[in-house]
Amino acid sequence: MLKLMQLELVKNKFGWYFRGAIIANILMIALLWFVMYISQIEGDIIATTHLDFFVIIGAMVRATFIVFASVLIAKIVIGEYKSKTILIMFSYPINRKKLIASKLLFIAAITFITMLLSNIVVAGLFSIISNVFNIVPFSITASQYIAEVLKMIPYSFASAGISLIPLYFGMRKHSVPTTILSSLLVVSIVCSSNPVFSMVTFIPVQLGLAVVGVIIAFLSIRNIEIEDAI
Repeated sequence: MLKLMQLELVKNKFGWYFRGAIIANILMIALLWFVMYISQIEGDIIATTHLDFFVIIGAMVRATFIVFASVLIAKIVIGEYKSKTILIMFSYPINRKKLIASKLLFIAAITFITMLLSNIVVAGLFSIISNVFNIVPFSITASQYIAEVLKMIPYSFASAGISLIPLYFGMRKHSVPTTILSSLLVVSIVCSSNPVFSMVTFIPVQLGLAVVGVIIAFLSIRNIEIEDAI
């Protein structure tokens, strides 16, 4: 399985993904600065504690990379079905289930890693900026930062599973646009928050949705040995 994941990395050029992740991190930091600065001017502070601050960052990062994951699904799974190049791969003496499972595991792994690293980078850089320029009405200590980074791990893990949910919509008609658009629907649910209940911070629901994503991945490859690719 690991060998197939390595081959997937070699076969597909993922420079665009990593460049996109870097650009997304820069844009998130800029957006955070803008929102915090405007809210401070208007006197309507949206983050009064460091906990609020990290919740906002976590929601932004998860939303961004769930969409990124749908693009990966569209490119290396749905796109290959649509262009029929998957038939060439199925002609190799490799178990079909193992082949597709390696693709999905690769997507989940790269999503988890980039999501966790982006949380660390965005939170770290913005913490430094905010402490220097007093953008937020509180300071963020090293111990607070480390504690929040550790909290990001289960959320990133859950989001990696959640990112597989768009696969269900995309596989129905092998539609790339549907795959990506469905990720926006997933984001609107996963990152929703209101005064009564916040999906963003409720880890049991996040883990539950991750299980749904894993089940969808399983169902999508369950009968692949006896089904035609198209």
